This record gives sequence, C-alpha cells and structure tokens, in this order.
Amino acid sequence: MHIQPNKAATTKVSEDEPAKVREPSAVPAVGGHQGHEQSLNLGTVGNCTIAALIDRSARMVWCCYPRVDSDTIFDDLINRSDGRDGSFAVELQHQVQCKQTYRRNTAILSTRLTDRNGGEVEIIDFAPRFKANERLVRPPVLVRRLVPLSGSPRITLRVRPHAAFANESFASTVGSNHVSYHRNGLSFRITSESSVSYLAEEIPFVLTEPVDLILGADHYLSESVEEQAREFLEKTEEYWLDWSRYLSIPFEWQDVVIRAAITLKLCSFEETGAIIAALTTSIPEAPDTVRNWDYRYCWLRDAYFVVNALNQLGTTKTMEEFIAFITNVAALENDRQLSPVYGIVPGHRLIERELPHLTGYRGTKPVRIGNGADRQVQNDVYGSAVLAATQMFFDERLPKQGDQALFRRLERLGEVAANVAFNADASLWELRGSSGVNTYTSAMCWAACDRLSAIASQLGLHDRTEYWSAKAKPIRERVLHEGWNSKTGTFVATLKGNGLDASLLLLHEIGLVSADDKRFIATVESVGAALKRGHHLMRYTKPDDFGWPKTAFTVCTFWYVDALVAIGRRDEARTIFEAVLACRNHVGLLSEDVDPDTGELWGNFPQSYSMVGLINSAMKLSKPWNTALLRIRD
Repeated sequence: MHIQPNKAATTKVSEDEPAKVREPSAVPAVGGHQGHEQSLNLGTVGNCTIAALIDRSARMVWCCYPRVDSDTIFDDLINRSDGRDGSFAVELQHQVQCKQTYRRNTAILSTRLTDRNGGEVEIIDFAPRFKANERLVRPPVLVRRLVPLSGSPRITLRVRPHAAFANESFASTVGSNHVSYHRNGLSFRITSESSVSYLAEEIPFVLTEPVDLILGADHYLSESVEEQAREFLEKTEEYWLDWSRYLSIPFEWQDVVIRAAITLKLCSFEETGAIIAALTTSIPEAPDTVRNWDYRYCWLRDAYFVVNALNQLGTTKTMEEFIAFITNVAALENDRQLSPVYGIVPGHRLIERELPHLTGYRGTKPVRIGNGADRQVQNDVYGSAVLAATQMFFDERLPKQGDQALFRRLERLGEVAANVAFNADASLWELRGSSGVNTYTSAMCWAACDRLSAIASQLGLHDRTEYWSAKAKPIRERVLHEGWNSKTGTFVATLKGNGLDASLLLLHEIGLVSADDKRFIATVESVGAALKRGHHLMRYTKPDDFGWPKTAFTVCTFWYVDALVAIGRRDEARTIFEAVLACRNHVGLLSEDVDPDTGELWGNFPQSYSMVGLINSAMKLSKPWNTALLRIRD
C-alpha cells in the first residue's frame, strides 16, 4: 500500500483537523481576510503562459499578470493589510464546509462550498489550453465558473486586485457586461453575463443558475461569455486528458505521478521554452527566516532535472522547447560564462531588490523580486545544459533529432566546462558568502565532456569522440582522487575537503561511479547518518550565510530515496518515499521544503524540483507493470 493525500479533503468548522499539520479552517469572513490563515494548502491552475493559486475556500490569492514573472494582480499570499485583500474571492454566506479537488488528469480545479442550510456551490477554475487550427492556444486568461448544486447558496464576489511590486491599487470602470481594472501601464477586465453590479459593488446574491467569469485582456469578447467559457472548459479538459493519456507512468502511484507531471508542465513558459523553478516569490524556507527568494525564473540546473523527469514519462516536447531556450541563452552570452539562472525571456536582468512595503508570508520579511544568483558563478550549469540536450541525439521518436549544428553549439559549452572544472564556485546551493571547488560541480563538468563524446560517436564524428573522451578522462580521475576522503571513508562535498552534502547522492545518477562501487555505498550511508532528520534529508547541516538550515530540502530526500534503491535498500527507500507523499497538500502538491518535525510545507510553491524528485523516485520504486499485473491475477 502507498500513502495518498486526501484527494477529497473536506474542512468543517466544528471539527479539528485529524492530520499531523492542522490546516486553516477555511471559513471566510465577509468583507475581509480574517479567518483565512496564509498556508500552502493551495491548488494551481495555469496554461504555460499564466498561472494562479487558489485556496480551499476558492480565494485566488496569487496571480501574476499577464505572465508568470509579471507584477501581481492578486498578492494576498505574501501581503496582508487591513482594508484590502489582494484576492479574488467567492464567499458563501454561512459557509461550514469546503472540498477541493482536481478534475481527474487535468489542471482544472474544483472547489465545493457548502452552507449551514445545505446550499452548495461549485467553483471551477482553469486557464484555457487547447489545440485549434493546428496551433496551441494558451492566452493569458483565467476562467471561473460558478455552479449551484443544491439549495439556495448566497454568495458575494470580491475582486480586489493589487500590484504588489509597484505597490499600486487598481481603479475600476464598470461596463455593460464587464468590470475593467486598471493602473499605470496595465489593465484587465472580468467579463460576465450576470449582473456586473453585484461584482462591482460586492453585493450578495442568490446563485440560481451557472455564472461564468472570464478574466483577461481589457477588450471586447466576440462571443457570449457563457458560450466561450463552455467551449474553453470542454477543450481544456479534452487537452489535458489527451496529454495525460500518453504519459509512460509507473504501475504504482499513478495518480501521484500524473499530478506531478501536470504541475511540472504548468511550471514551463512555452513562448520561450523556459522552465520555472516555482510560481511564487518569497515564501520562506522556514518560519522566521530571511531565506526568502524569487523563484519565478529559469535555473538551468532545475530545468535539466525537469526535462529528465518528463522524458522518462515520454513527454519530450518540453525538452525540445528548452533546447531552444538554451540555444538563445548561449547566443546571448556570446560564448561568455553562463549564468545559473535566467529570466523566462532571455536578456532580462534579474536585479534583486527587497520590497519593505509588503508584509510577507505569515509576516515574514523581506519580500524579494529578482534574484542575485544570476551574477553568481555556478559551473555545474554547463553539465546541466549538455545533459538536458543529450537525449535529442538518441531518441528516435523525435521529429527532429539533434544534429551537427546543435552539437557544435554544445561543444562551446563543453570547452568552458573543461576549463572551469576545478575552479571555485558558489555550488548548486548558491552560497553567497563562501566558495570552494565543489565535487558535484567538477563531476558535472566531467559529465558535459563525457556526453559530448557519446554524442559525437552517435553522429559518426570520430575525431570529436576522441577529443571529448580525452577531455573527460583526466577530469574524472581527479574528481575520484580528490573528491574521496580516505580518513572519513566517503566522497566529500569539496575536493580535498571532509564535509558532506546531499549532492553527493547524485554521483551515481550522472555516471561518475557505479551503484555497486563501495565508495558510493559508503557515501550514501554516511550522508544518511549525517543529514537525515526523521524521514527527511537536509541539503547540508553546517551554518551558511543565513545561519543554520531548519527545514529539509524535499528534492534531497528524493535523491536519498533513489540512492537507497540503487544500492539495494528498497524497503527503506519505500518507507521514506511514502512519508514524503504524506506531506503533500490536499491536492497532491509540494513546495521546496518540509519541516522534518511537523511535516508542514515551506518554501516557494509549487516547486518543480520537488515534483521532479517525486516522479523519479516513483519510477524507480514501483513494481514493474507485468510483475504487478501477474500478482493481481494470481
């Protein structure tokens, strides 16, 4: 058996939550945000252009517009102040219960609110995504469909947008069937065929028939709201069901993996091929910490892991799009050093700044936008870029495989990797106050050269095969020599050092050592002894620029699970994996970090790294389809 989140999680006013982490009561207070505790019990909707986060009472508490790296229109998740919500709420009078789920195998979110008299309303949220005229349609549009299910539910619509970063409110203008919201340089409208006075003036009304609300650009809709919303819903559901249908999922944890895959897809920006680390900024890694970062950008390292996970599931389109992104990034840098992180449109600087006017998630400051990591040296990114592209040259399913032109572009990255393999850098942990010659960085630079040799062989370029093999060999030999500490009997985080970190668990994954290498087995055992807290793994346990880490880094726990599987400790790996699954929120999503004592989610949300780890571990742990089916038959 495996642990699943309560997919039909229901909240009642009169009952305490039975879960280890108590969730907010989700009882709305009319006219304000009182009664709503900020939490990561949120559903995500999106279409690879725009995304929004919606709490269990159907309040849209986070949305950047018109794309995922823009300023907000709803900012309640990181900003609370009296008199203004920064949210889009559907409030049911005398609400006593709520139930939130995704429609099966889609990115369509359903929230059902029930009042004390048995009145019930369903709020269906989604962003349109479908194919039309051989093109993919994904406009910056959100649709909310309100459907009365029973009784006489009396609701109030409260749309209170706020531009968090500019610290500007929106003025509103009422039209015949819409309300426009505008501030300096930006406007959007919500269109509906029901009374716009109820919307504009926040007047309660009894919902007797379905009401559709379309949030999008401030221009006239060419067809009726009802017809367009219905068409959007039908086509979007059809798209996601078809997309999910072709995933190569494991036998076990099928719904878990499908949800993770859809979430990863929502963390891509298809216009450029960028893959986003998370949809939010400044959700702290732990209570009362200044580890508050903006993750709405594309880390080359994270993107490689996402591409690798989706490739395992058989959805290779994201890889093809990301290679186009890397190509543009490399051209932009003109053969100079790659940055570890880029804006979703290459060429935009990620100047980091703090916004003191925002209250922060649960009052934790600072709130930051931009990310100073774009100026750091993190040399493992060259390996990430080459590894992300490698399958392009070997996968016969692809309509256009990697060719010599792509190989030549990758070679330029390989040359840099070979030159910087033993330079000090900030490591994959992005340390701001220290640097060292990191074992994982050196190993990834080796991987870049090693894969280029394999690609050259695939292309029949024998001279380049030998060239890159000659580049790779001495790097590997030095990493194995200086990355091994004979006194501690483990591989170590920095060459000639003695400390441990979770990145050492990946040495087998990238092919530097085999799983049955005694050195790797000893390292896995030592990392577990030093970094494991309960069923969760810390990335490291030494103090860094911001003190001692307090929460476990979720993807590191999945790396540990994978390493345990590789060395034959499957039962232990399964126990840890199921413990992490139990920490997902009510709709199956994970953030960056987990409190190892309480299981509460912390850090930016939803975190692509974490969903990647879930997919990879499930694929490794699951019983094979043929074996499992035979056991069921017997």
